[in-house]
Amino acid sequence: MQDDSQPLNRRAWLRAGCAQCVALAAWVGTPAAAQTATPVASDPAALPPRLARPAPNTDEGGIWAMMDREEARLRRSPFAVRDKALNTFLSDMVCRLGGEHCADVRVHVVRTPLFNATMSPNGMMQIWTGLLLRVENEAQLAAVVGHELAHYLERHALEQLQDAKSRSAFAQFIGMFGAVGALAQLGLLAGAFAFSREHETRADRLGMQLMKRASYDGQEAAKVWDNLLGELKVTGGEEVGSRSPMFATHPAVAERRNTLMAMAGGASGERGVATLRSVLAPHRQNWLQDEIKRGQYEESLVLFDRLLGQHHTDAALLLSRGEVFRLRAGTDDLPRALQDLSAAAAMPDVPPEVHRSLAFVHRQREDKAAAIASFERYLQLLPQAVDAPLIERYLSELKT
Repeated sequence: MQDDSQPLNRRAWLRAGCAQCVALAAWVGTPAAAQTATPVASDPAALPPRLARPAPNTDEGGIWAMMDREEARLRRSPFAVRDKALNTFLSDMVCRLGGEHCADVRVHVVRTPLFNATMSPNGMMQIWTGLLLRVENEAQLAAVVGHELAHYLERHALEQLQDAKSRSAFAQFIGMFGAVGALAQLGLLAGAFAFSREHETRADRLGMQLMKRASYDGQEAAKVWDNLLGELKVTGGEEVGSRSPMFATHPAVAERRNTLMAMAGGASGERGVATLRSVLAPHRQNWLQDEIKRGQYEESLVLFDRLLGQHHTDAALLLSRGEVFRLRAGTDDLPRALQDLSAAAAMPDVPPEVHRSLAFVHRQREDKAAAIASFERYLQLLPQAVDAPLIERYLSELKT
Protein backbone atom coordinates (compact mmCIF):
# COMPACT_ATOMS: atom_id res chain seq x y z
CA MET A 1 0.00 0.00 0.00
CA GLN A 2 1.30 3.39 -0.94
CA ASP A 3 2.01 5.88 1.81
CA ASP A 4 1.11 9.16 0.14
CA SER A 5 3.13 11.01 2.76
CA GLN A 6 6.37 9.55 1.42
CA PRO A 7 8.39 10.88 -1.54
CA LEU A 8 7.72 9.37 -4.93
CA ASN A 9 10.34 6.73 -5.69
CA ARG A 10 11.45 7.51 -9.25
CA ARG A 11 13.20 4.18 -9.88
CA ALA A 12 10.18 2.18 -8.72
CA TRP A 13 7.96 4.41 -10.82
CA LEU A 14 10.07 3.67 -13.90
CA ARG A 15 9.92 -0.08 -13.28
CA ALA A 16 6.16 -0.06 -12.81
CA GLY A 17 5.63 2.24 -15.78
CA CYS A 18 7.69 0.12 -18.16
CA ALA A 19 5.69 -2.94 -17.18
CA GLN A 20 2.57 -1.03 -18.15
CA CYS A 21 4.17 -0.01 -21.45
CA VAL A 22 4.54 -3.67 -22.35
CA ALA A 23 0.95 -4.40 -21.41
CA LEU A 24 -0.32 -1.47 -23.42
CA ALA A 25 1.75 -2.51 -26.41
CA ALA A 26 0.10 -5.91 -26.29
CA TRP A 27 -3.31 -4.29 -25.97
CA VAL A 28 -2.86 -2.09 -29.03
CA GLY A 29 -1.35 -4.95 -31.01
CA THR A 30 -4.18 -7.40 -30.31
CA PRO A 31 -6.62 -8.04 -33.20
CA ALA A 32 -10.09 -6.81 -32.33
CA ALA A 33 -13.35 -8.60 -32.87
CA ALA A 34 -15.28 -7.61 -35.96
CA GLN A 35 -17.96 -5.68 -34.11
CA THR A 36 -19.47 -2.29 -34.70
CA ALA A 37 -19.34 0.36 -32.00
CA THR A 38 -22.71 1.47 -30.69
CA PRO A 39 -23.28 5.16 -31.52
CA VAL A 40 -24.67 7.40 -28.83
CA ALA A 41 -28.08 8.84 -29.51
CA SER A 42 -28.18 12.47 -30.58
CA ASP A 43 -30.44 13.22 -27.63
CA PRO A 44 -28.06 14.57 -24.96
CA ALA A 45 -30.35 13.18 -22.26
CA ALA A 46 -30.04 9.64 -23.67
CA LEU A 47 -27.11 7.32 -23.15
CA PRO A 48 -26.45 3.94 -24.78
CA PRO A 49 -27.31 0.83 -22.78
CA ARG A 50 -24.70 -0.62 -20.44
CA LEU A 51 -21.99 -2.54 -22.25
CA ALA A 52 -22.14 -6.30 -21.88
CA ARG A 53 -18.94 -8.19 -21.23
CA PRO A 54 -17.87 -9.91 -24.47
CA ALA A 55 -17.59 -13.68 -24.68
CA PRO A 56 -14.18 -14.86 -23.44
CA ASN A 57 -13.48 -16.79 -26.65
CA THR A 58 -13.59 -13.61 -28.77
CA ASP A 59 -10.73 -11.24 -29.48
CA GLU A 60 -12.51 -8.45 -27.62
CA GLY A 61 -13.08 -10.80 -24.69
CA GLY A 62 -9.34 -11.47 -24.65
CA ILE A 63 -8.66 -7.74 -24.46
CA TRP A 64 -11.04 -7.40 -21.52
CA ALA A 65 -9.37 -10.29 -19.71
CA MET A 66 -5.93 -8.78 -20.24
CA MET A 67 -7.06 -5.40 -18.94
CA ASP A 68 -8.68 -7.14 -15.96
CA ARG A 69 -5.25 -8.56 -15.11
CA GLU A 70 -3.66 -5.14 -15.47
CA GLU A 71 -6.32 -3.68 -13.19
CA ALA A 72 -5.59 -6.30 -10.54
CA ARG A 73 -1.92 -5.36 -10.78
CA LEU A 74 -2.79 -1.68 -10.50
CA ARG A 75 -4.76 -2.31 -7.31
CA ARG A 76 -1.57 -3.73 -5.74
CA SER A 77 0.66 -1.00 -7.10
CA PRO A 78 2.54 1.25 -4.65
CA PHE A 79 1.45 4.16 -6.84
CA ALA A 80 -2.28 3.58 -6.32
CA VAL A 81 -3.63 6.36 -4.07
CA ARG A 82 -5.91 4.72 -1.52
CA ASP A 83 -8.01 7.52 -0.15
CA LYS A 84 -11.65 6.61 0.45
CA ALA A 85 -12.90 10.21 0.37
CA LEU A 86 -11.06 11.02 -2.88
CA ASN A 87 -12.12 7.82 -4.61
CA THR A 88 -15.73 8.29 -3.52
CA PHE A 89 -15.67 11.85 -4.86
CA LEU A 90 -14.37 10.69 -8.24
CA SER A 91 -16.76 7.74 -8.43
CA ASP A 92 -19.66 10.08 -7.68
CA MET A 93 -18.49 12.32 -10.54
CA VAL A 94 -18.46 9.34 -12.91
CA CYS A 95 -22.02 8.47 -11.83
CA ARG A 96 -23.12 12.07 -12.32
CA LEU A 97 -21.66 12.10 -15.82
CA GLY A 98 -22.30 8.54 -16.93
CA GLY A 99 -25.58 7.63 -15.30
CA GLU A 100 -26.15 3.89 -15.00
CA HIS A 101 -22.76 3.21 -16.61
CA CYS A 102 -21.08 4.18 -13.35
CA ALA A 103 -21.80 0.65 -12.10
CA ASP A 104 -19.34 -0.65 -14.71
CA VAL A 105 -16.55 1.92 -14.15
CA ARG A 106 -13.83 1.60 -11.52
CA VAL A 107 -11.78 4.73 -10.83
CA HIS A 108 -8.11 4.40 -9.83
CA VAL A 109 -6.00 7.39 -8.78
CA VAL A 110 -2.36 6.88 -9.75
CA ARG A 111 0.43 8.91 -8.18
CA THR A 112 2.25 10.10 -11.27
CA PRO A 113 3.13 13.80 -11.79
CA LEU A 114 1.89 13.97 -15.38
CA PHE A 115 -1.35 15.26 -16.89
CA ASN A 116 -3.45 12.26 -17.87
CA ALA A 117 -6.62 10.21 -17.53
CA THR A 118 -7.35 7.00 -19.42
CA MET A 119 -10.28 4.67 -19.91
CA SER A 120 -9.88 0.99 -20.80
CA PRO A 121 -12.52 -1.09 -22.64
CA ASN A 122 -13.23 -3.15 -19.50
CA GLY A 123 -14.28 -0.08 -17.48
CA MET A 124 -10.96 0.66 -15.73
CA MET A 125 -10.38 4.40 -15.45
CA GLN A 126 -7.06 5.86 -14.35
CA ILE A 127 -6.76 9.45 -13.16
CA TRP A 128 -3.20 10.63 -12.58
CA THR A 129 -2.31 12.99 -9.79
CA GLY A 130 -0.61 15.37 -12.25
CA LEU A 131 -4.06 16.00 -13.72
CA LEU A 132 -5.66 16.48 -10.31
CA LEU A 133 -2.96 19.00 -9.42
CA ARG A 134 -3.60 21.03 -12.58
CA VAL A 135 -7.38 21.35 -12.77
CA GLU A 136 -8.70 24.53 -11.21
CA ASN A 137 -12.18 23.30 -10.41
CA GLU A 138 -14.50 20.32 -10.50
CA ALA A 139 -15.92 21.29 -13.91
CA GLN A 140 -12.47 21.14 -15.53
CA LEU A 141 -11.91 17.68 -14.08
CA ALA A 142 -15.38 16.65 -15.26
CA ALA A 143 -14.43 17.76 -18.78
CA VAL A 144 -11.51 15.31 -18.86
CA VAL A 145 -13.43 12.51 -17.14
CA GLY A 146 -16.40 13.05 -19.46
CA HIS A 147 -14.12 12.94 -22.49
CA GLU A 148 -12.69 9.58 -21.39
CA LEU A 149 -16.17 8.25 -20.62
CA ALA A 150 -17.21 9.26 -24.14
CA HIS A 151 -14.43 7.10 -25.61
CA TYR A 152 -15.74 4.22 -23.52
CA LEU A 153 -19.42 4.72 -24.33
CA GLU A 154 -18.77 4.91 -28.06
CA ARG A 155 -16.28 2.03 -27.86
CA HIS A 156 -13.57 3.95 -29.71
CA ALA A 157 -10.87 1.58 -28.51
CA LEU A 158 -12.56 -1.26 -30.33
CA GLU A 159 -12.95 0.78 -33.50
CA GLN A 160 -9.31 1.78 -33.40
CA LEU A 161 -8.09 -1.73 -32.72
CA GLN A 162 -9.93 -2.92 -35.81
CA ASP A 163 -7.71 -0.65 -37.88
CA ALA A 164 -4.37 -2.33 -38.61
CA LYS A 165 -2.81 1.08 -39.13
CA SER A 166 -3.12 1.81 -35.43
CA ARG A 167 -0.73 -1.07 -34.67
CA SER A 168 1.92 0.22 -37.06
CA ALA A 169 1.49 3.73 -35.68
CA PHE A 170 2.04 2.39 -32.17
CA ALA A 171 5.24 0.63 -33.29
CA GLN A 172 6.50 3.86 -34.84
CA PHE A 173 5.77 5.71 -31.62
CA ILE A 174 7.70 3.22 -29.50
CA GLY A 175 10.60 3.34 -31.94
CA MET A 176 10.65 7.12 -31.79
CA PHE A 177 10.75 7.50 -28.02
CA GLY A 178 12.16 4.19 -26.78
CA ALA A 179 11.00 2.48 -23.59
CA VAL A 180 11.75 5.34 -21.20
CA GLY A 181 10.39 7.96 -23.59
CA ALA A 182 7.23 5.96 -24.02
CA LEU A 183 6.87 5.79 -20.25
CA ALA A 184 6.51 9.54 -20.12
CA GLN A 185 3.67 9.22 -22.62
CA LEU A 186 1.71 6.40 -20.95
CA GLY A 187 -1.44 8.47 -21.03
CA LEU A 188 -0.91 9.07 -24.71
CA LEU A 189 -0.54 5.37 -25.38
CA ALA A 190 -3.66 4.40 -23.48
CA GLY A 191 -5.82 7.30 -24.60
CA ALA A 192 -5.05 10.16 -26.92
CA PHE A 193 -2.55 8.45 -29.22
CA ALA A 194 -4.69 5.31 -29.50
CA PHE A 195 -7.57 7.27 -30.96
CA SER A 196 -7.95 9.00 -34.28
CA ARG A 197 -8.67 12.68 -34.65
CA GLU A 198 -12.24 11.77 -35.55
CA HIS A 199 -12.54 9.83 -32.30
CA GLU A 200 -11.18 12.77 -30.32
CA THR A 201 -13.66 15.14 -31.96
CA ARG A 202 -16.53 12.77 -31.26
CA ALA A 203 -15.37 12.34 -27.65
CA ASP A 204 -15.23 16.13 -27.24
CA ARG A 205 -18.79 16.39 -28.52
CA LEU A 206 -20.22 13.64 -26.33
CA GLY A 207 -18.10 14.71 -23.36
CA MET A 208 -19.64 18.18 -23.61
CA GLN A 209 -23.11 16.60 -23.69
CA LEU A 210 -22.27 14.66 -20.55
CA MET A 211 -21.00 17.81 -18.82
CA LYS A 212 -24.11 19.81 -19.65
CA ARG A 213 -26.36 16.88 -18.77
CA ALA A 214 -24.66 16.84 -15.33
CA SER A 215 -25.06 20.64 -14.96
CA TYR A 216 -21.33 21.46 -15.10
CA ASP A 217 -20.09 24.68 -16.71
CA GLY A 218 -19.10 23.51 -20.19
CA GLN A 219 -16.90 26.54 -20.85
CA GLU A 220 -14.37 25.14 -18.40
CA ALA A 221 -13.60 22.32 -20.89
CA ALA A 222 -11.74 24.66 -23.23
CA LYS A 223 -9.64 26.08 -20.39
CA VAL A 224 -8.17 22.67 -19.56
CA TRP A 225 -6.36 22.48 -22.90
CA ASP A 226 -5.38 26.15 -22.88
CA ASN A 227 -3.75 25.70 -19.47
CA LEU A 228 -1.85 22.56 -20.51
CA LEU A 229 -0.69 24.21 -23.73
CA GLY A 230 0.58 27.16 -21.71
CA GLU A 231 2.91 24.84 -19.77
CA LEU A 232 4.22 23.11 -22.87
CA LYS A 233 4.83 26.34 -24.80
CA VAL A 234 7.42 27.58 -22.33
CA THR A 235 9.89 24.91 -23.47
CA GLY A 236 8.36 23.75 -26.77
CA GLY A 237 7.65 27.13 -28.35
CA GLU A 238 4.50 28.56 -29.88
CA GLU A 239 4.10 25.67 -32.32
CA VAL A 240 4.21 22.94 -29.67
CA GLY A 241 0.49 22.38 -30.17
CA SER A 242 1.15 21.04 -33.66
CA ARG A 243 4.40 19.19 -32.86
CA SER A 244 3.83 17.63 -29.46
CA PRO A 245 2.76 13.93 -29.44
CA MET A 246 0.31 14.93 -26.70
CA PHE A 247 -1.74 16.81 -29.34
CA ALA A 248 -0.82 14.73 -32.40
CA THR A 249 -4.21 13.09 -32.86
CA HIS A 250 -6.28 15.84 -31.27
CA PRO A 251 -7.87 18.70 -33.20
CA ALA A 252 -5.71 21.82 -33.49
CA VAL A 253 -5.63 23.48 -30.09
CA ALA A 254 -7.09 26.83 -31.16
CA GLU A 255 -9.75 25.08 -33.23
CA ARG A 256 -10.54 22.75 -30.35
CA ARG A 257 -10.90 25.60 -27.89
CA ASN A 258 -13.24 27.50 -30.19
CA THR A 259 -15.32 24.40 -30.93
CA LEU A 260 -15.65 23.53 -27.25
CA MET A 261 -16.64 27.10 -26.39
CA ALA A 262 -19.28 27.05 -29.12
CA MET A 263 -20.66 23.71 -27.90
CA ALA A 264 -20.70 25.00 -24.31
CA GLY A 265 -22.80 28.05 -25.18
CA GLY A 266 -23.20 30.73 -22.53
CA ALA A 267 -21.39 30.41 -19.21
CA SER A 268 -23.64 28.48 -16.89
CA GLY A 269 -23.49 25.49 -14.62
CA GLU A 270 -21.41 24.48 -11.65
CA ARG A 271 -17.65 24.87 -11.31
CA GLY A 272 -17.05 23.45 -7.85
CA VAL A 273 -13.83 25.15 -6.72
CA ALA A 274 -14.15 24.71 -2.95
CA THR A 275 -15.32 21.10 -3.15
CA LEU A 276 -12.38 20.00 -5.26
CA ARG A 277 -9.81 21.83 -3.15
CA SER A 278 -11.20 20.26 0.00
CA VAL A 279 -10.98 16.69 -1.26
CA LEU A 280 -7.47 17.18 -2.70
CA ALA A 281 -6.10 19.09 0.31
CA PRO A 282 -4.57 16.09 2.14
CA HIS A 283 -2.44 15.26 -0.90
CA ARG A 284 -1.53 18.59 -2.50
CA GLN A 285 1.76 19.14 -0.67
CA ASN A 286 3.12 15.76 -1.75
CA TRP A 287 1.88 16.16 -5.31
CA LEU A 288 3.46 19.60 -5.54
CA GLN A 289 6.76 18.05 -4.47
CA ASP A 290 6.33 15.35 -7.12
CA GLU A 291 5.88 18.08 -9.71
CA ILE A 292 9.09 19.81 -8.59
CA LYS A 293 11.00 16.52 -8.79
CA ARG A 294 10.11 16.22 -12.49
CA GLY A 295 12.87 18.77 -12.99
CA GLN A 296 10.92 20.71 -15.63
CA TYR A 297 11.29 23.97 -13.76
CA GLU A 298 10.02 26.32 -16.47
CA GLU A 299 6.85 24.28 -16.94
CA SER A 300 6.35 24.06 -13.18
CA LEU A 301 6.69 27.83 -12.84
CA VAL A 302 3.95 28.37 -15.41
CA LEU A 303 1.72 26.00 -13.45
CA PHE A 304 2.49 27.56 -10.06
CA ASP A 305 2.08 31.11 -11.40
CA ARG A 306 -1.34 30.20 -12.79
CA LEU A 307 -2.52 28.58 -9.56
CA LEU A 308 -1.15 31.41 -7.42
CA GLY A 309 -3.03 33.87 -9.62
CA GLN A 310 -6.21 32.38 -8.19
CA HIS A 311 -4.97 31.60 -4.67
CA HIS A 312 -2.20 34.11 -3.99
CA THR A 313 -2.09 33.36 -0.26
CA ASP A 314 -1.62 29.61 -0.67
CA ALA A 315 1.45 28.82 1.45
CA ALA A 316 2.03 25.42 -0.20
CA LEU A 317 2.11 27.01 -3.66
CA LEU A 318 4.45 29.78 -2.49
CA LEU A 319 6.72 27.13 -0.98
CA SER A 320 6.68 25.17 -4.23
CA ARG A 321 7.47 28.14 -6.44
CA GLY A 322 10.16 29.28 -4.03
CA GLU A 323 11.72 25.81 -4.15
CA VAL A 324 11.78 25.88 -7.96
CA PHE A 325 13.57 29.24 -7.89
CA ARG A 326 16.02 27.94 -5.29
CA LEU A 327 16.79 24.76 -7.22
CA ARG A 328 17.02 26.45 -10.61
CA ALA A 329 19.43 29.00 -9.10
CA GLY A 330 19.51 31.26 -12.15
CA THR A 331 20.02 35.00 -12.28
CA ASP A 332 17.83 36.67 -9.63
CA ASP A 333 16.34 33.29 -8.62
CA LEU A 334 17.59 33.39 -5.02
CA PRO A 335 15.93 36.76 -4.28
CA ARG A 336 12.72 35.42 -5.84
CA ALA A 337 12.95 32.28 -3.72
CA LEU A 338 13.53 34.38 -0.61
CA GLN A 339 10.51 36.54 -1.40
CA ASP A 340 8.14 33.58 -1.91
CA LEU A 341 9.41 31.61 1.08
CA SER A 342 9.33 34.63 3.40
CA ALA A 343 5.74 35.31 2.35
CA ALA A 344 4.81 31.69 3.02
CA ALA A 345 6.53 31.75 6.43
CA ALA A 346 4.38 34.70 7.48
CA MET A 347 1.13 32.80 6.92
CA PRO A 348 -0.75 31.00 9.70
CA ASP A 349 -0.93 27.67 7.84
CA VAL A 350 2.75 27.56 6.94
CA PRO A 351 4.12 24.08 6.14
CA PRO A 352 7.20 23.31 8.27
CA GLU A 353 9.20 22.66 5.10
CA VAL A 354 9.08 26.39 4.36
CA HIS A 355 11.61 26.98 7.15
CA ARG A 356 13.95 24.30 5.79
CA SER A 357 13.84 25.85 2.31
CA LEU A 358 14.41 29.30 3.79
CA ALA A 359 17.42 27.96 5.65
CA PHE A 360 18.93 26.65 2.43
CA VAL A 361 18.40 30.01 0.73
CA HIS A 362 20.02 31.86 3.65
CA ARG A 363 22.88 29.35 3.56
CA GLN A 364 23.43 29.97 -0.15
CA ARG A 365 23.38 33.70 0.55
CA GLU A 366 25.93 33.15 3.35
CA ASP A 367 23.60 34.56 5.99
CA LYS A 368 24.57 32.14 8.77
CA ALA A 369 22.42 33.62 11.54
CA ALA A 370 19.25 33.49 9.43
CA ALA A 371 20.07 29.97 8.22
CA ILE A 372 20.56 28.74 11.79
CA ALA A 373 17.29 30.30 12.94
CA SER A 374 15.33 28.73 10.05
CA PHE A 375 16.89 25.27 10.47
CA GLU A 376 16.14 25.35 14.20
CA ARG A 377 12.56 26.43 13.57
CA TYR A 378 12.12 23.52 11.12
CA LEU A 379 13.38 20.99 13.67
CA GLN A 380 11.20 22.58 16.37
CA LEU A 381 8.13 22.00 14.19
CA LEU A 382 9.22 18.55 12.93
CA PRO A 383 11.58 17.03 15.52
CA GLN A 384 11.11 13.55 14.05
CA ALA A 385 11.71 14.63 10.45
CA VAL A 386 13.41 12.00 8.28
CA ASP A 387 16.16 14.45 7.39
CA ALA A 388 16.67 15.65 11.00
CA PRO A 389 20.19 14.13 11.27
CA LEU A 390 21.25 15.93 8.09
CA ILE A 391 19.82 19.23 9.33
CA GLU A 392 21.65 18.78 12.65
CA ARG A 393 24.88 18.37 10.73
CA TYR A 394 24.23 21.57 8.78
CA LEU A 395 23.55 23.40 12.05
CA SER A 396 26.80 22.12 13.51
CA GLU A 397 28.74 23.35 10.48
CA LEU A 398 27.04 26.75 10.57
CA LYS A 399 27.75 27.20 14.28
CA THR A 400 31.40 26.23 14.02
